[in-house]
Amino acid sequence: MEIVALMKQTPDTAQLSQRMDGLKLMAKGGPRIVNPWDEYALEAGIRLVEEHGGVCTILSMGKPETMEALKTGLAMGGKKTKAVFLGDPKFENSDSLCTARILAKAIQKVGDVSIVLAGKSAIDGDTANTAVQVAALLGMPYLGYVVEIKEVNVEEKTITVVRALEKGRETVTTTLPAVLSVLKELGEPRYASFMGIRKAAKAKIPRWGAKTLGLSPNEIGANGSLVAWPDVSLPPVKDANLEIIEGEPDEVAKVLADKLLAEKVI
Repeated sequence: MEIVALMKQTPDTAQLSQRMDGLKLMAKGGPRIVNPWDEYALEAGIRLVEEHGGVCTILSMGKPETMEALKTGLAMGGKKTKAVFLGDPKFENSDSLCTARILAKAIQKVGDVSIVLAGKSAIDGDTANTAVQVAALLGMPYLGYVVEIKEVNVEEKTITVVRALEKGRETVTTTLPAVLSVLKELGEPRYASFMGIRKAAKAKIPRWGAKTLGLSPNEIGANGSLVAWPDVSLPPVKDANLEIIEGEPDEVAKVLADKLLAEKVI
């Protein structure tokens, strides 16, 4: 069985949130990690390969430092995984649709893929658009918010999953190939072994660019994007005044209500 796990390298928001200029650092670069949601997708891919055989291919698009994220994935999966770096200066400034277009072409190049796995969203943009767009471009069924994979029938080419909805759980069966975006309830990501880390560090990861994937300049990057982030800035700082209202509860409530009305808060 051929599985693809989509992975993104994102800013380490845990570190950036401790700084007032964290938002600007996120836009410029800053400390990077594997998108935490994607680790659950990779874990699901490794488990499927362990159960049904085959290989899980990790795809990640980005700048050269994205190689570190791919090596982290290889260290987790060992012999059950391989990785491809989607790197090309022409990919820069791609919106989610352009990113999905690049990923879709790469998935087609991988070959006879049965399941594409992704985290529910990336912690930087948090649009949750890319996996849906990949499915649409490939003409595959899309199952989002997956918390359990109940059954994969390789012979009949079907998959049954449980999805988390606002008011409960939904069990769905669809045909393969399919695209799934997963939640953390699906299973805790495993730790990479020492040997896995050593082998991943020496791994030679192929790099696919626009030419390799057969993409024209008008399909990718700023030229192919409908959405752009021209600037990222902090909201304006407002002076805050603290006033303590003293007195009996009824009096305090009346004074507070009058003040909120005067400020047009209520």
